[in-house]
Amino acid sequence: MAIVKSKLLKQLSKNYPNFLKKDLEKFIDIILKEIKLTLKRGERVELRGFGVFSTNIQKPRISRNPKTGQKVNTPKKRIIHFKMAKDLFNKINDE
Repeated sequence: MAIVKSKLLKQLSKNYPNFLKKDLEKFIDIILKEIKLTLKRGERVELRGFGVFSTNIQKPRISRNPKTGQKVNTPKKRIIHFKMAKDLFNKINDE
C-alpha cells in the first residue's frame, strides 16, 4: 500500500490538530518543491534518519522496443537514486 499526499495530510492533521489543514498542505508542498528543485540542480537531498536522494546521469544508449524488437536511440538522462538511512533499514527489518 502506497502513501499518497492526501493520506499524509490526514495523518499530519490527526497528529497536529492545532495546525490548519491548509497550512499543513502548504508545508508539504514547500518541502516537495524544494526537494524537486534541489535534485534538478544536480545536488543531493539528505533527510536524516530517512535517506539520501541524488541524481545520476544515464549515458545515451541504443535500446530495443520489446514489442517490435526495433532498435531505439535512448538519449542521455538524469535518474533519481535513493539510498536509505541505516535507521530506516533497521526499523524496516525490526533490528
